[in-house]
Amino acid sequence: MNLKRIFGAVLTTIGIIILCYGGYLFISSTNSATGWKSITVSLLLGLIFFASGIGLVKGMKDEA
Repeated sequence: MNLKRIFGAVLTTIGIIILCYGGYLFISSTNSATGWKSITVSLLLGLIFFASGIGLVKGMKDEA
């Protein structure tokens, strides 16, 4: 069992959830400054989690 691969999958899943939440905020946003700040922060955090999770999964070698 590879712990880094599992952690990468968890990070990727969290990133997808945060990106979906950011998309939801973007769709249902009003024209307020605080709305855009929360949308930007959530999308950036989701992108960071997603990219780091994919990087962990992609960087691991399959060992028999």
